[in-house]
Amino acid sequence: MPAADFDMNEIHWLMDMFNTVDVGLVVLDRDYKVCIWNGFMENHSGLLPSAVKDKDIFDLFPSIDEQWFRSKTESVFVLKNRSFTIWEQQPYIFKFKNYRPITGKADHMYQSSTIIPLSTITGEVGHICIIIYDVTDEAMNKLELEQANHKLEQMSRTDSLTTLANRGYWESTLRKEFKRLQRSQGTCSLLMFDIDYFKRVNDAYGHSGGDEAIRHISDLLKKTLRETDTAGRYGGEEFVVTLVDTDVEGAQIFAERLRSLIEKSSIFYDNKQIQITVSVGFATYTSDFKKHEEWIEAADTALYHSKETGRNKVTGYSIEMKK
Repeated sequence: MPAADFDMNEIHWLMDMFNTVDVGLVVLDRDYKVCIWNGFMENHSGLLPSAVKDKDIFDLFPSIDEQWFRSKTESVFVLKNRSFTIWEQQPYIFKFKNYRPITGKADHMYQSSTIIPLSTITGEVGHICIIIYDVTDEAMNKLELEQANHKLEQMSRTDSLTTLANRGYWESTLRKEFKRLQRSQGTCSLLMFDIDYFKRVNDAYGHSGGDEAIRHISDLLKKTLRETDTAGRYGGEEFVVTLVDTDVEGAQIFAERLRSLIEKSSIFYDNKQIQITVSVGFATYTSDFKKHEEWIEAADTALYHSKETGRNKVTGYSIEMKK
């Protein structure tokens, strides 16, 4: 076989291979114009090689992040080293629709890539080859796993009845806040409250009615919180709130507003109206507290004082209460 025929056969095999492999293959020149565009790219873009040849890649695909793409490819041209992209950093280079819309859950194809320098005989890099890998299945599996883990984490720290923080998670945030205050000597108040005569609610309306009362209070509480505050269900009908950057006066105002809001509200359950009140106690951080548990005890002492002196009231902690 003549050498020329053999060379032509080699080229034919190469082009056949480029067009049948299940990866994208694009060759760009130094001006980012398309030189080679294989079957994978044609199938997913809907653009024939003849339609893209010698065209600017950024004109063809405005969705490409040009600044990011140039920063990745310029190093290949200049340093003559391969470069890689992964979907976690950039979901795709070419925005192709997911070609498995029935079984797939992604709107677009997730891509990783390898960018290879193509040198001339003189050693200059005049072109780069971009190999595109479809990693949609891998990406979706990882994203779904992360979402599932996030949901489990949320569930592990959330009270199922109220969707407030559960006791364990709330106390862990209080512990962190306590350590921050020890370092910064800032201000923060801890508020505790519970439903007055809750047993009567359960006796009159059943435990389902009691649960509705607890949900009702948690909903009102969420509406009064700032983004920096953390509220939790401490147990049974008892609630806790960490009021960040809040002094005695601010805690008194917040607590009284919440107490009044609950007193004026109504719960409708099983065609019956339930009226409830709450007793509130709060303690503002002081360096006298050596452990966060002492802070909780102080707020609980103030709550006990509210209950012992008539209920449906707010009490701020003072050292005299321990005597």
